[in-house]
Amino acid sequence: MQTSFTLAQLADPGVAESEKILRACVHCGFCTATCPTYVLLGDELDSPRGRIYLIKDMLEHDRPATADVVKHIDRCLSCLACMTTCPSGVHYMHLVDHARAHIEATYRRPLIDRVLRGLLARVLPHNRRFRWALAAAGLARPFAGLFAAVGLKPVAAMLRLAPAKLPARSVETGRYPAWQTRPAGSAESETRLREARDAGARRGRVALLSGCVGPVIAPLINAAAIRLLTRHGIEVVVTEEGCCGSLEHHMGRESAALEAARRRIDGWTTEIEGEGLDAILVTASGCGTTVKDYGFMLRSDRAYADKAARVSRLAMDISEYLDRIKLSPERDGAGLAVAYHSACSLQHGQKIGRVPKELLSKMGFVVKDVPEGHLCCGSAGIYNILQPELARRLRDRKVGNIEKLKPDVIAAGNIGCMTQIAAGTEIPVVHTVELIDWATGGPRPAALAGKGVSTAAEASAALAMDG
Repeated sequence: MQTSFTLAQLADPGVAESEKILRACVHCGFCTATCPTYVLLGDELDSPRGRIYLIKDMLEHDRPATADVVKHIDRCLSCLACMTTCPSGVHYMHLVDHARAHIEATYRRPLIDRVLRGLLARVLPHNRRFRWALAAAGLARPFAGLFAAVGLKPVAAMLRLAPAKLPARSVETGRYPAWQTRPAGSAESETRLREARDAGARRGRVALLSGCVGPVIAPLINAAAIRLLTRHGIEVVVTEEGCCGSLEHHMGRESAALEAARRRIDGWTTEIEGEGLDAILVTASGCGTTVKDYGFMLRSDRAYADKAARVSRLAMDISEYLDRIKLSPERDGAGLAVAYHSACSLQHGQKIGRVPKELLSKMGFVVKDVPEGHLCCGSAGIYNILQPELARRLRDRKVGNIEKLKPDVIAAGNIGCMTQIAAGTEIPVVHTVELIDWATGGPRPAALAGKGVSTAAEASAALAMDG
């Protein structure tokens, strides 16, 4: 694609990067086939190619964003399916991120939109505020229909997504050394743990991102990760709770996003320069995509560029790390049918597709691929709040494809996807790491309690007790 930016414009690193991305686009249109909003709406301006034209025109002429441009950019899920499809390697993620920052700086949104976005930015990234907000949402949930009827559909969507009951916190900041953490599991796992402790063995040392949303609505995910890792001799460090910057980054609030990133980097750098880290693990793939991009996001920050790049190199999805260590299954999945939902941030953002499925298969689960697996479920961070109608259509399409498989359980690697899908189906939804923890000696995932599913080992144990 030809561009006509001035030398003065290209002196801005953000513009220079966007110009390079724009030039890589050859207008082929392959991206339209895998873009969820284009598939639903059939509007060229709601495809990656159409949005690229809008962004090019806006940036090239250095003009404020218009309401029409904002409408089509806001409809983008940032699912990044277009990047998987693109034969020219167009880095759409960085381009749309730049566009959102430009919109935030140059466009004044309607009052209700400003208030809602401001509220989300001030509440979601902060654990305590978010917990209070969810408690209030529980009281207001009966009025969700009323909010929708008066035109406040995002508020209605927010209330409907809020859990009916908040779980208790199960993970604190600190260290979880393998020889001090007693796993919930069999005598064999405890024996292995004692042997590791007596030998002073430590197979690895990792940091685990605590996060913001996850610890409040699904703390059992990180708890399962810690049990699983410590059971296999890995010391786990959980640093200060808080957002990685993803939520504000995808709203174009760059200053706040970078500040959040710096806080996470500071905490991890202390551990890296102290006892060292083999990896920085993330159980929410949306957050993982952002942490892996810290090096790019802070490339112009002299004080943080090197530290950010080092953190990005160490960042790994939990499934990537588990694939590198020798897991010791103690239970067989016994043919439990698992519909694996590949989160967009994992398959498109991080290019991790087969590893989680292979891990589950090795644990004895029967893994089923979801039809149209490349299409987003509609979660996309806070998209399901800000664009509730499109998000609902995508969720219903995803759930329909999953339910055709008749699985016992749905597994995913991202809390946003789990929440979104669970809102549309009665099939239990769990994190991949919860199933792997269960198979290697941990407790049954809470979502499976009372669902009538069990492994062969559990059935044998029950028969033995009856006898």
